[in-house]
Amino acid sequence: MIESPASSLVQFEHVSFGYGERRILADVSFGVPRGKVTALMGASGGGKTTVLRLIGGQARAQQGRVLFDGHDVGQFDATGLYAARRRMGMLFQFGALFTDLSVFDNVAFPLREHTGLPERLIRDIVLMKLDAVGLRGARDLMPSEVSGGMARRVALARAMALDPDLMMYDEPFAGLDPISLGTAARLIRQLNDTLGITSIVVSHDLEETFRIADHVVILGNGGVAAQGKPDEVRHSLDPLVHQFVNAEPEGPVHFHYPGPSVKQDFGGGFEA
Repeated sequence: MIESPASSLVQFEHVSFGYGERRILADVSFGVPRGKVTALMGASGGGKTTVLRLIGGQARAQQGRVLFDGHDVGQFDATGLYAARRRMGMLFQFGALFTDLSVFDNVAFPLREHTGLPERLIRDIVLMKLDAVGLRGARDLMPSEVSGGMARRVALARAMALDPDLMMYDEPFAGLDPISLGTAARLIRQLNDTLGITSIVVSHDLEETFRIADHVVILGNGGVAAQGKPDEVRHSLDPLVHQFVNAEPEGPVHFHYPGPSVKQDFGGGFEA
């Protein structure tokens, strides 16, 4: 079921986008329900990170509209885009912390960049955000002095610093041990519910992501292969969704990238 514009913070309406001649998204429509955790999943190269770039305005739809709170992101001027991005938080894959800034200063960065708040108030906000992710005591450490899981939590505190309406997570569980992964998933769910925000989680970790998601969108072959509640998507009869959910090597997603036949590349001595 496609969410209605009124119930969605983000709405894709017949969006097409590609790089050069390579089409990534073709006539894609779906909604991201307000106040919910939406999982954006699918095989590698299916357009998940491209969707995040379109929402944030780093790329613009070539056809269709990407709406954020009812406004077309593609029509924003620089001032409008800057204002919209202040309402968005982004957790990049592997955190992307500033290596020459302390944990405290990493979280303080967006507050210093986007607000005129006094340092005393910034200090209190930073410590509250770090406390929410369990790292208030690590405020004076450098990124090189914290583990991968801790760095991801610092990045989450930084992404939440401006109290965004929308949080986007690009592979938040990649490279984490089971304890750190479970902690990250729990934080995403708790922060979403406690703060009343809307979250988009791009992930390949099916079990953990399905556990915390309210809504799932599976991208494939340039479009939406399935969307709905986790259990609905898990039992989808669509061949691509079935292959993805069950981690099957054979199906609509092929192992070999399209190219010349073996016979064309190697001559008549090989069978295609």
